[in-house]
Amino acid sequence: MVNPRDAAALVVDPEIRVITIDELGILRAVEEDPASGRVTVTITPTYTGCPAMDVIRADIRRALAAAGHADAEVRTVYSPPWSTDWISEGGRAKLAAAGIAPPEPVRAPGVVSLTLAVRCPQCGSPETEQVSRFGSTACKALWRCRSCSEPFDHLKAL
Repeated sequence: MVNPRDAAALVVDPEIRVITIDELGILRAVEEDPASGRVTVTITPTYTGCPAMDVIRADIRRALAAAGHADAEVRTVYSPPWSTDWISEGGRAKLAAAGIAPPEPVRAPGVVSLTLAVRCPQCGSPETEQVSRFGSTACKALWRCRSCSEPFDHLKAL
């Protein structure tokens, strides 16, 4: 039987397929009741209306069942709200390698910084411009590099 934390941590985000829910920082806790074997997984969505949450819950249950933990509950909590600061360094590196510009860390709790320039994940140039406030998903914005002319998604800082 695989450790339930390890099994849940390997679930891939359905909208950003290059990063796990653990690397994204939405996997909050995994607890196993030693008496019953029941596993409780706690997750926080990237934002309240995230359409991927049903898929994430189903994928967690499927991963736990495959790891030998059929009795599982997935709880969703909204407080404290998810922040892009919860993305791991490894997750940020995977985003950049996949051509998605990761957000800069938030400097102060509760403060959302204004993004004036984003480095191109293809060539590294800061000469970029926002094309659309919304990209392939609501949590990303569409940008274009003026140096290499490549479009790219930028994960919005929260």
